[in-house]
Amino acid sequence: MAILTLDQLKEQLSFTGDMGDVDDALLQRKLAAAQNHVERLLGFKIEEAFGGEDQDEIPPVLIEAVSQLAAWWYEQREAAGDASREVPFGVREIVAEYREFTF
Repeated sequence: MAILTLDQLKEQLSFTGDMGDVDDALLQRKLAAAQNHVERLLGFKIEEAFGGEDQDEIPPVLIEAVSQLAAWWYEQREAAGDASREVPFGVREIVAEYREFTF
């Protein structure tokens, strides 16, 4: 399940009401992929570690990382030129703060 709603992602992208649901399917894919990527970098599923009964709330910074990455992937859909740059500043730093390291 996504830790970010479609409406929250649209807010991140500054979508206006007149845009309707034209890209909803694409946005949902970007959102799912971004959360999956962040979770793989973390080494755990966010909703298994946070937000459940007797657990801390999902840290807003992890929601921000998913939001930034999904918006980035939506806006940079080509894997060439400027779009081939590193993921948005802060995503890797956020993940590093919560990552579970095992040796």
